[in-house]
Amino acid sequence: MTNLYDRYVLPPLINYCCGMESLAELREALIPKARGRVLEIGFGSGLNLPFYSASQISKVIAVEPSEGMRRQAAENLARSPVPVEWLSIGAEELSLPAGSIDTVVLTFTLCTVPEWEKVLVHLHQALADDGRVLFLEHGLSDDGQVRKWQNRLTPVWKRLAGGCHLNRPIATALEAAGFRIRTVETFYFEGAPKFAGFIYQGIAGKD
Repeated sequence: MTNLYDRYVLPPLINYCCGMESLAELREALIPKARGRVLEIGFGSGLNLPFYSASQISKVIAVEPSEGMRRQAAENLARSPVPVEWLSIGAEELSLPAGSIDTVVLTFTLCTVPEWEKVLVHLHQALADDGRVLFLEHGLSDDGQVRKWQNRLTPVWKRLAGGCHLNRPIATALEAAGFRIRTVETFYFEGAPKFAGFIYQGIAGKD
């Protein structure tokens, strides 16, 4: 039953939630900053594709292990303005040459990636010295009361939401992996409960 839920129920549900117009506006503000050879972790249904600038992108390497999400991506892939290389593996399976990536894109994916701290260290190694990480994630709130609920709810939430954690400290984790936060905004996403809607949006680099 869990397998059927993960394969057929969860992908369209995630696609619906992550495809809301208000989230699209956040994507539109961030994704055009990508350039060169792009690595997108947790590609999902390709919701970022319309916002890539074709003149600045040589290729998007799309990492997405979910068969259900790959089915959801078909329409967006067909209309993609940029070349896409699909990798049907988890981020923890990546093995990329040092300095081979110009831009890493992380949108609503670090909450779910297994071994996420290890993955971030590998992404730091793979990123070019002048490269950048574009991140738009939800995670651990800066409010103590909200954090308590995030910690309480995460064990149940991650079972229902495909492994999604409510309480990962996004900016702190990026810094622990060796990235330098260049810009970051944190805010509650309007329309979402606070425990699930604390947003980190920004850019990180290696210097």
